Amino acid sequence: MRSRWSPPRPDVVLRLVVRTFSEVCLTAGTLIVLFTAYVLLWTGVKADRAAAAERDRLRDRWAASAPAAAPAAPSGAAQAPAQASYEPGRAFAELYVPRFGKDWSRPVLEGTDPEPLKKGLGHYTGSARPGGDGNFAVAGHRRTYGDPFKDIPELRPGDTVTVRDATGWYTYTVRAAPLRILPTETGVVAPVPRRSPFATPGKYLTLTTCDPEWGHSHRLVVWAELTGTRPAGSG
Repeated sequence: MRSRWSPPRPDVVLRLVVRTFSEVCLTAGTLIVLFTAYVLLWTGVKADRAAAAERDRLRDRWAASAPAAAPAAPSGAAQAPAQASYEPGRAFAELYVPRFGKDWSRPVLEGTDPEPLKKGLGHYTGSARPGGDGNFAVAGHRRTYGDPFKDIPELRPGDTVTVRDATGWYTYTVRAAPLRILPTETGVVAPVPRRSPFATPGKYLTLTTCDPEWGHSHRLVVWAELTGTRPAGSG
């Protein structure tokens, strides 16, 4: 005799739905935790390793070319052409910000595409060289990939930022507190940066990063002015 099929009891169906939903939520929660750990931790680990490798290669190049990099100026101060021309994606300088920590430094690579910014700071292509006439403009992540510029809001007028390249050390002094702007305000990296304290041509530094801390709807900008130079061999 053929048995008659009977639908499952409602309580059985409910338990199945609840169990399935719980498993989906648990899986989704695990994925979210793993992704958060990747963004917050692993990208930082990778970025720190990449930055250290770039810094080591850069210093090796400087050491190998040290005799050829001696400054030619009679005063002994390093001289730099205003217009930059660097190989895309390659480190050419180091940037030091004492306000961020006694040993804080990051390599500066050419370009502000995603890849250079995973290894350090990015130089706005077409902006000035370190120590050159015009505006040496640099971008960095506020969060993720090592959080290089997470403390930019702490910068204050009078703070110093030092840049080192193959020929010299260039000290810039911050002239204004960080300014919040829209991403479309690209004039902030012009040779005479718009909305900055500067109204005439000079030797400037611009640092840019995202704002808010975990978003990118705006930018934070800091401007500094060249106040000192010395040859690379002076330490």
